[in-house]
Amino acid sequence: MKNYYVLFIIAAVAIVSSCSPKVVVPFVETNKVYKHQTDSVVEVIQRELPAALLDSVGQPIASEWVGTVNFNLRKPNYVILHYTAQDSLAQTLKTFTLVKPQVSAHYVVGKDGKVVHMLNDYLRAWHAGVSKWGSISDMNSCSIGIEIDNNGREPFNDIQVKSLLALLAQLKKVYNIPTANFIGHQDIAPGRKPDPGPLFPWKLLADKGFGYWPEYLLVPAPDNFDYATALRLIGYDTTNLTNAIVAFKRHFIQTDETPAMTQLDLNVLYNVYRKY
Repeated sequence: MKNYYVLFIIAAVAIVSSCSPKVVVPFVETNKVYKHQTDSVVEVIQRELPAALLDSVGQPIASEWVGTVNFNLRKPNYVILHYTAQDSLAQTLKTFTLVKPQVSAHYVVGKDGKVVHMLNDYLRAWHAGVSKWGSISDMNSCSIGIEIDNNGREPFNDIQVKSLLALLAQLKKVYNIPTANFIGHQDIAPGRKPDPGPLFPWKLLADKGFGYWPEYLLVPAPDNFDYATALRLIGYDTTNLTNAIVAFKRHFIQTDETPAMTQLDLNVLYNVYRKY
């Protein structure tokens, strides 16, 4: 009788389990892929191989591996801000967990203020693409990419911006990122990317120590002010000067994106340029 009771309980549990809805945990499979790929990165780091070199006549050059005791991880030195150009946080997470788009970011900030960390800060995300800032032509290798859930046609809400500021404060402190090195995708890829766009609150960020903004009382630009050189010294790629002007105005003027430099634009540029 006792054995019969035990069998009855087991059968009842099995029936209930089979009838219960299965709990679907999102991104389980993509998290497995992430784990596999980070394991591959660790494997590369652990290789201890001497340099395989040949001289000018094809003969091997003597070499060996001797591990130094003085090293650490390379750290990011820039933060690049983007808008997602999509309609929801869920859509962006799906995009960043598919292979085909070939895009990613370290963080995504949702409209509700939720911050999703998608890649270890020391690893290289694919967010900057073809870009240039100053002499750096591979921004992916030295930056953290932050995507903000915004379709590019709407204001960034207060809750979202509050979370972004908290994230930026943490990154600046942990990695000692200079104030000047908080910039937008539009700044490093003028003519190709418009984000985070003229609705982004750059002044508020600058007030908190993330990027620069001109003073309220502008010092007039001198008559011989070379705005092309000033843009280049800030960091803009001036190979196409028109694109660089538009990118600058999206960031620092925001009410006008025309490629012509007015006297106000020159004054703003002069005041920003003097901070670099």
